[in-house]
Amino acid sequence: MSMAVVVSIDAGTTGVRSFALNEAGHQLALSYQEFTQHYPNPGWVEHDPNEIWNAVHLTLSELKGQLQEPVAAIGITNQRETVVAWNRKTGEPLCNAIVWQDLRTSHRCEQLLELGYLDQIRQTTGLLLNPYFTATKIEWLLNNNVVEHNSDLAFGTVDSWLLWKLTDGASYATDVSNASRTLLYDIKENQWSSDMCKLFGIPEAALPEVLPSSGRFGTTSATTAIGAGIPISGIAGDQQSALFGQACLEPGMTKNTYGTGSFVLMNAGSECPEPAEGLLTTVAWDLGNGPTYALEGSIFVTGAAIQWLRDGLGVISHASEIGDLAASVPDNGGVFFVPAFAGLGSPWWDTRARGTIIGITGGTDRGHLARAVVEAIAFQTRDVVEAMSQAAGTPIGEMRVDGGASVMDLLLQIQANQLGVRVARPTITETTAQGAAMLAGLAEGMWSDTGEIHSVWRIDKAFTPQSDRKTYDAEHARWLQALERSRFWVD
Repeated sequence: MSMAVVVSIDAGTTGVRSFALNEAGHQLALSYQEFTQHYPNPGWVEHDPNEIWNAVHLTLSELKGQLQEPVAAIGITNQRETVVAWNRKTGEPLCNAIVWQDLRTSHRCEQLLELGYLDQIRQTTGLLLNPYFTATKIEWLLNNNVVEHNSDLAFGTVDSWLLWKLTDGASYATDVSNASRTLLYDIKENQWSSDMCKLFGIPEAALPEVLPSSGRFGTTSATTAIGAGIPISGIAGDQQSALFGQACLEPGMTKNTYGTGSFVLMNAGSECPEPAEGLLTTVAWDLGNGPTYALEGSIFVTGAAIQWLRDGLGVISHASEIGDLAASVPDNGGVFFVPAFAGLGSPWWDTRARGTIIGITGGTDRGHLARAVVEAIAFQTRDVVEAMSQAAGTPIGEMRVDGGASVMDLLLQIQANQLGVRVARPTITETTAQGAAMLAGLAEGMWSDTGEIHSVWRIDKAFTPQSDRKTYDAEHARWLQALERSRFWVD
């Protein structure tokens, strides 16, 4: 086993990464493929499930060409809450996937809120009434006759779809971390909730089996690009996978992933926390001996704002330019940007908010706008961490960071200044992919226990807060003023 590697498939919101890791924790290979974002109506976001699968097939093929070592196991991590519907007999999707960012069920969530279901939903699932989560998306597909309820109907998050395809239909399952994001899973009883399924009119028989995050889910079929008979032994939602990949294995340890959105998770241990204002309670993982829980703050738009500067406005040609452009000015010139493209997530949970740029003058230039975008990422993270520290009753001691934007030193220094704690970036920033690989490798004996997992994590660079606390607090207060002007914009 010393020469074996584990491969993970990271099926994110804008593309698929396939990633190879050896037992020493060294990244051996990486392949990436973007896929199309579909916006059929304002506020709607969809993906083609076959295009996601084709991206998986392509990246696994490329990865296989880069590897000399045998593959011991495969892990899967995925954009959460996005729902795929397919026919179990034909294996074909019945419609486009409805993405976690999609807002089409906002009115339904408000209706359920007015009917008084929030407390029951919070106590059962740990989540809030928000179109972000899966259940109202499934309900919409059924109620609008997009799919028809029959014995061949399958609903699943993207991990379930990929597991089905990798095993040629032999495995129809998900893990506890993904199940806990659906509004349909009882996180205390650790099973699908019949009450939640009835509330949303969803047949439980159309949902996948729920298994621990680390353990055997199935084996690859003969048509899988990287080879047949490879055990698929780890699955976790992307943010829980990143928490594991960051070796945040003890209660209180915290990470932030700067991806399409940003997601702050704190390990909350083996006891399920009570609901906390503005935050989510979720299952982090199950290694086969019961769930570990996490507190989560979900920020909907961070990296997507950089993509918008590139694709929507043409302010930059490549995402990598954002750091240098933002650093070309000493400050934001009084410009604040609230990227509420899909409403606001934690700790505000306002689906009616919309994006706002405020403070523009005749002297505002590209650098100020870029700086405002970078600062918005850090400000939103501070908002979540302050809510999380209040809920946990203790401030965080360190923030471990990963994701695409974590390569930007300017962002991480601003983040450290705003939080007032050390921000640590690991040598491998693809910790979402790394976490799924570790879950799979742990199940197959590449690592004997979580102690060995912890020893694999290595720091690249740490950022400590600079001393001008009064200035940083004033900047954040000004941000909060801008944020208030973005709220409740849509009727």
